[in-house]
Amino acid sequence: MAKKQASFETALKRLEEIVDKMENAEPDLDKALALFSEGAELVKFCSAKLNETKKKIEILVDGEKQKIG
Repeated sequence: MAKKQASFETALKRLEEIVDKMENAEPDLDKALALFSEGAELVKFCSAKLNETKKKIEILVDGEKQKIG
């Protein structure tokens, strides 16, 4: 994984590639561990991005409710 991930979409695509490799390529133990580690970091990154986006949406919705209410 690159040190700086460009976007959620890029990270998700890489995660899908890792899953595919682990399911179909049957990597050796060392390679499988490296892929798993990279995948775990990508899941963490994607989860953080989703949480950040959720919070932004909640702020926007609350702001609209205040305008209406």
